[in-house]
Amino acid sequence: MTSTPAPALGLLLDVDGPVASPVTRSINIPAITRDLVTLAGRGIPVVFNTGRSDAFIREEVVGPMIAAGLPAGARVHGICEKGAVWFSIGPQFGASGIGEVSVDRSLSVPADYKVEMEQLVTERFADVVFFDRTKHAMVSVEQLTSIDGDRYLRDVQPAFDELAMAAFTRRGLGVRRRDDERPDARGDVQWRVDPTIISTDVESVLLGKDLGARRALELLRADGELPLSWRTVGDSRSDYAMADWLDEQGHDVAHVDVRPDEGVPDRPYPVLTSETGAIHDEAGAEFFARWVRETA
Repeated sequence: MTSTPAPALGLLLDVDGPVASPVTRSINIPAITRDLVTLAGRGIPVVFNTGRSDAFIREEVVGPMIAAGLPAGARVHGICEKGAVWFSIGPQFGASGIGEVSVDRSLSVPADYKVEMEQLVTERFADVVFFDRTKHAMVSVEQLTSIDGDRYLRDVQPAFDELAMAAFTRRGLGVRRRDDERPDARGDVQWRVDPTIISTDVESVLLGKDLGARRALELLRADGELPLSWRTVGDSRSDYAMADWLDEQGHDVAHVDVRPDEGVPDRPYPVLTSETGAIHDEAGAEFFARWVRETA
């Protein structure tokens, strides 16, 4: 571990919403990349904590950051698939920009279930969603950008999610989707069908943004001092788990909600929203720019 002072701030960031546009699924605002590189260059740890795959982060986030001048040795890491996959980021890792990818295979969905879901997408949903073959542990199906988002949420996602749950039930496994819980014969639930505004993730109940936060601190403890204060950023209720976990562990934290449409829940730590009413990546850009000014 280095002897450099503890950084004043650390960032733990969801990707879809605060960093990448949920519409285009890429970074649309160049200032976001520039400001994250600036913050990392000042010694501020930046950790992406996402349900996305390492392949997505490499192409859509790491590539632009390397191109924008991310310095070697900056404390930047990726936690993917809600804690099942993790790696370090920087130009020192060569053309890919990422180091060795670690995967917790014990958290992977059953292989036969994954095959069944891919076949289901191919046969019944290929005109509206795609099956993400880059995932190691989760099953993810995502709305095609060519179809209307309201139609996806109203008609497509509920139909797929019901079939995804039924496939676990047939296997004698417990599964939940939000408040719909279907335990196994022993009353246990091992799997979760988790809908978002653009996709459905099928995952172990042990995965989550809280596990991602724990992985983040493990990576940071290996390369330096932990930050004195944290800012977590996300666009859904599940992202609050990052700040919840940090707060429970005694860390100073505030959470930034870039899509507070669901209402801001009561939490023991500060919850921040855009003062201009911006949402998604526009709100993320506002906060990143603020932190660049505050750490100058």
